[in-house]
Amino acid sequence: MKCPKCQFKQNENKISCPKCGIFFEKYTKYHQKDKSENNNEYSSITYQQTLTEKIKSYDWANLLFYIDDKTEPLFFIGRIISFLIIFIWGLLFIFSSIESNYVGESFMHLINLPFHEAGHVIFRPFGSFMTSLGGTLGQMLIPIICLWTFLFKYRNTFGSAICLWWFGQNFLDIAPYINDARAGVLPLLGGNTGHSAPYGFHDWEYLLTETGLLHYDQFIARLSFFVGTLIILSSFAWSGFLLFKQMKNLKNN
Repeated sequence: MKCPKCQFKQNENKISCPKCGIFFEKYTKYHQKDKSENNNEYSSITYQQTLTEKIKSYDWANLLFYIDDKTEPLFFIGRIISFLIIFIWGLLFIFSSIESNYVGESFMHLINLPFHEAGHVIFRPFGSFMTSLGGTLGQMLIPIICLWTFLFKYRNTFGSAICLWWFGQNFLDIAPYINDARAGVLPLLGGNTGHSAPYGFHDWEYLLTETGLLHYDQFIARLSFFVGTLIILSSFAWSGFLLFKQMKNLKNN
């Protein structure tokens, strides 16, 4: 046999190499493990490439603007009503000022609040900073998860457009909270305000102080409001186009 390391020829009954000194069993086991890890790494890279190729291969136009071959009149009327609700409500949010906290006092804020608080709990194992940020992440992630589910699992594009509106509305929802980082006057859970609560209770006071961005709180709040506005307007365009296609489909049936 030959030594797997130095290629020295020797008898097969040897347990170690007389030239380089390796123990065959240990050496073989080590390199089998190394080979296995390399194979796992290769599999991971292959999976990532496959996922990337899959994303690129999607017919995104058909995916985003898909409608059923047949439009049910009752469902269509329900979607028209839903569109009018998010359209009017969305405009009220967009044309309200951050300082008025109209978004924070709306019914939608009560819907977002449980997901915000759940986010604190979910991200708590990752430290104080992520615990504070987790509230905002929690209320942002839920609409995205719903959008993804509607789009890829149920092919309900109109439902996805509604979830996009909800996602954008959350950017508007957190804008007054960010804007209050230095002022500390907004009422928080438990009857506190930013000034009366201990440090770390007001999420965005803590986050912006820890990152050295506290003096940019109003700018970041307006940026969040602007991003939310663009997303809401995009949801109007998406859902409106889907309704237009369904209306044409309804006439042709």
